[in-house]
Amino acid sequence: MLIPVLVVFASACGGPQTPAAAPEANSGSGEEQSASSAEEPADEGGGGEAEAAQQAPAIPTECHPKAEACVPNPKFVQRLCNGRYPSMALYLFGNGKWTRAYLTRKTEAWNASGGASAGGFLEFDEEVLLLAERKADKNGMQIGSGVGYDALRWDGSCVTLSGEEVTQKKPPSAKNVKVEWRFLDDNVQEALRKDEAINGAYLERRKECKGAVSGDVSAACVKADQKLSDAIVRYVRNGGTVPVPTTLPE
Repeated sequence: MLIPVLVVFASACGGPQTPAAAPEANSGSGEEQSASSAEEPADEGGGGEAEAAQQAPAIPTECHPKAEACVPNPKFVQRLCNGRYPSMALYLFGNGKWTRAYLTRKTEAWNASGGASAGGFLEFDEEVLLLAERKADKNGMQIGSGVGYDALRWDGSCVTLSGEEVTQKKPPSAKNVKVEWRFLDDNVQEALRKDEAINGAYLERRKECKGAVSGDVSAACVKADQKLSDAIVRYVRNGGTVPVPTTLPE
């Protein structure tokens, strides 16, 4: 009777040893898989960032094919009009073949694209760049031409205009909203100051305004500020070079 008992006892003791070894092997395999899984998302994430950087939207140079006027790509326009980009406005007015338009009347400034509006009014004969066409619903009631536009002002703000409020016929002396020097990117300011007229106007403004940018300023400061804006617009209209701004629409 002792032999069977010993056999059973040995079997009972030896049984758990084999299953005990299995979790150790599985544990090691799980750690390797876990480490591998932890590394893979990091690689994918890094690749995604690199891919996103490569696919970062460029500044358009060609007319959007689905519009009658020469306007930029709609996705770029959406980003542009979600904010206010004064330096980009100078770049677009100075580079490219975008359709220019001029106000046929004094018009209140508002932005239907969702971004902030500069407020105030656009003046008669003010120059803008057309950014997008807005066509009325064919099934709805149309007033006037039924066509409208999103447009860009010289100060970088977007406005929404009806077809009757603009014309592509250039007036004898086109107007523009004031360009605010202090809102321009550093690299754009540096490039503009290479022009003798702009640099002279800049130095005069600095002298008259003494660091003041708003509020209680002298009449001489106001005049010098406007003179600097006029010099910038004249420079760009005459073909002056404006570099790609460091601040791009997001």
